[in-house]
Amino acid sequence: MRSMLFVPGDRPERFEKALRSGADAIILDLEDAVAATQKPQARTSIRTFLAEATRSVPCWVRINPVDGEGLTDLQAIMPSGPDGIVLPKARHGADVDRVDHWLEALESAHGQAVGQTQLIPMITETAGALLAISSFASAPARVAGMTWGAEDLAIELGASANRDTDGNYLPPYQWASSQCQLVAAAAGVLAIDTVDTDIQNTSAVEARARASRRAGYHGKLAIHPAQIAPIHAAFTPTEEEQQWAKAVVQAFAETPRSGAFRLEGKLIDRPHLQQAERILALARLAT
Repeated sequence: MRSMLFVPGDRPERFEKALRSGADAIILDLEDAVAATQKPQARTSIRTFLAEATRSVPCWVRINPVDGEGLTDLQAIMPSGPDGIVLPKARHGADVDRVDHWLEALESAHGQAVGQTQLIPMITETAGALLAISSFASAPARVAGMTWGAEDLAIELGASANRDTDGNYLPPYQWASSQCQLVAAAAGVLAIDTVDTDIQNTSAVEARARASRRAGYHGKLAIHPAQIAPIHAAFTPTEEEQQWAKAVVQAFAETPRSGAFRLEGKLIDRPHLQQAERILALARLAT
């Protein structure tokens, strides 16, 4: 998934529009985007939409934290079978395990295949989570990816901003981002970059998304439909990258016993083949 678009759970009139936004997946939000008084109605709206809509893309739901109303959210929406759950403010791996157990019980109770509901935890939104970051590496099988958050972390740290005047993340948030990538790689799941709060300067959004992809992220969260096109542009390999990837794959196919060889004056080995295959997979998403 190159893009996952958040939609406030108390704005049902936006759900269908989100499906048509071009995003690779949508996230119906029950957490930060919904006031406490609106959460019961938001749960009903999401449950109804999931039961009735034709899902042209996967429909995920961000529930509330484990130590909040997360279980209440799951009990309300699981009868309609969301494609996945985003878990905010995960404090440690035990929170992820707990949601995995809740999902297993609810899937079984509603006649759904156990494990069919995927899970993406947000693993850097608190200082405590960052201090326990390695506990997320042993993830349940339903975990498809991991992502991080800079906004809640900034609030906890008492920061006035999480970026410098040039728009670059300050050191604590750079470190949090790096930890997310490392833990996702250790767990063997996708690393998905956090949201960009800029919804007007799409050139800046694209530039930062390209930097995310260079760093190793597989996709990015979005908070506005205007961000989808620049995110997709950033996460779609260029023609030059695709040609290089095709040449690498072809070279290994022609010399399957070779561990390394020269290509265009550079040494190519097996890790480059994995990189090439990833590039071609991303290119196929754009077609």
